[in-house]
Amino acid sequence: MESRSSQATNVIRFPGARSSANSRRDQKSLMDAVYAAGSLPIAADDRATKDMATRLNIFGFVVIDEVQTDGTARRLRPSEAFQSANQHPWRVSKPSGCYRVDDAWPETDQDLFAALLA
Repeated sequence: MESRSSQATNVIRFPGARSSANSRRDQKSLMDAVYAAGSLPIAADDRATKDMATRLNIFGFVVIDEVQTDGTARRLRPSEAFQSANQHPWRVSKPSGCYRVDDAWPETDQDLFAALLA
């Protein structure tokens, strides 16, 4: 009878510390922070946080406003947030409602939500 400790194993542990970063946990933490505070500013050069906010924006959990140099905010659509550069800081907020059609959206995008407005 063999003991388990003497059996060969296929698991190889790589040297060095394991990374504690977990993208799912980080996304949840970001969403929790936004929902608790109402809105959260993101620096222009913080690409990792912007990527997480973009993923949350695609699924409708948050909305993203790009803060312009004059201080005005411009709402970004998910496609714009995905392609956005690191020029301007963002303000990430929780959405005001489940279904919302912004009047500033192009007419082609408003047609996508015509069934919700009826």
